[in-house]
Amino acid sequence: MGFFRSVTAISKLRSRLIQSSNSLGSVRWLQVQSSDQDLRSQLAELIPEQQERLKKLKTDHGKTQLGNITVDMVIGGMRGMTGLLWETSLLDPDEGIRFRGLSIPECQNVLPAAHPGGEPLPEGLLWLLLTGKVPSKEQVDALSKELHIRSTVPDHVYKAIDSLPLSAHPMTQFTTGVMALQVQSEFQKAYENGLSKAKFWEPTYEDSLNLIAQLPLVASYIYRRLYKNGQVIPADNSLDYGANFSRMLGFDDPKMQELMRLYVTIHSDHEGGNVSAHTAHLVASALSDPYLSFGAALNGLAGPLHGLANQEVLLWIKSVVDECGENITAEQLKEYVWKTLKSGKVVPGYGHGVLRKTDPRYTCQREFALKHLPDDPLFQLVSKLYEVVPPILTELGKVKNPWPNVDAHSGVLLNHFGLTEARYFTVLFGVSRSIGICSQLIWDRALGLPLERPKSVTMDWLENHVKKAAA
Repeated sequence: MGFFRSVTAISKLRSRLIQSSNSLGSVRWLQVQSSDQDLRSQLAELIPEQQERLKKLKTDHGKTQLGNITVDMVIGGMRGMTGLLWETSLLDPDEGIRFRGLSIPECQNVLPAAHPGGEPLPEGLLWLLLTGKVPSKEQVDALSKELHIRSTVPDHVYKAIDSLPLSAHPMTQFTTGVMALQVQSEFQKAYENGLSKAKFWEPTYEDSLNLIAQLPLVASYIYRRLYKNGQVIPADNSLDYGANFSRMLGFDDPKMQELMRLYVTIHSDHEGGNVSAHTAHLVASALSDPYLSFGAALNGLAGPLHGLANQEVLLWIKSVVDECGENITAEQLKEYVWKTLKSGKVVPGYGHGVLRKTDPRYTCQREFALKHLPDDPLFQLVSKLYEVVPPILTELGKVKNPWPNVDAHSGVLLNHFGLTEARYFTVLFGVSRSIGICSQLIWDRALGLPLERPKSVTMDWLENHVKKAAA
């Protein structure tokens, strides 16, 4: 699984992607890249073609129905309702996430890595999400350098964070930092100066790359402020995005750097219907700039039913150890799981709003653990849970997906390498998610997507509609 392990493997994958172009419309122009053009130039070439493609879709098929809306969908969080255009990724209930048509194992195989056999560099995924093209190692290195150049954080951002009490949740501090960054928005300035709608994507691109570049510095500052007596570690511009983030947090172990590369990559995007992605898309549809849109997304990510879940998983696992010990048997674990469920709580890290099988993000983290920390007691407990929990949830009969999701594993990996502060985990998720959200925001503006405005109804309206439908 590493950076261009073999030319033959990439050639085969490229051929398969081209052959499947009719069924994977969003990747019909995906190809292995060798051009030395920069990322912005790549986008400038791709945008006119995609604008025409969207225009044709609307003209030729605008009235084509995509499904029926039921009362369950309206009152059940719009689950199963198709209602958003999101180009960067697609979530299949059985296969899991695909980034521009590529599964996680395929991304691990073809995206550049820091060293042969290593995990994908997040910069490579950013290039893929924005262009639909697999970048070369040289392009990824150039993008990494560009992000370093863009990463300077103004002093007022740190002062805004410092104005908050240390008791403030890390996500509160993170959102505050993003809002403080907003004063530098290129989009806001350009819009106020009367920029043509056709060029909206350009300052959106600038804001988005600046934001992605600056977030690790803001996030690591919060971590060091809260847990390391404010002793800030400066950036090392010789390192890639994931490794530099790991270092600024205070972790120089090469394995932790590899974990951070994997973590950021697999947490970057999960199509557009999840709370944080949808929130960013909704807010940006009002032409709010990327800082405002991403800040809103972070507030959604901070919810216990979304990004805060990875914090809850590790705390729950540690509660199992505190009560039953590390050498818990399968029967003891079953009893604890039933105890949790009968108390009216859920087993954190299991189930998903869309997926109906084991989350491939869980699987790749499990493979990482088997390779780097097979004897870790908490990892062994996670493995036991994988055997115990799904049958119990299936027996319970109330869960559509009894399998583990990404949150079931990530906290244990971070804990192993010393990042034990569970309250901070969602900040890592937020840094990662910026890559997917910002990539799509650029395409929102490039494609001229409109203000989002769905119709809402009352219970009276639903009751009357049902009566008329039954008559």
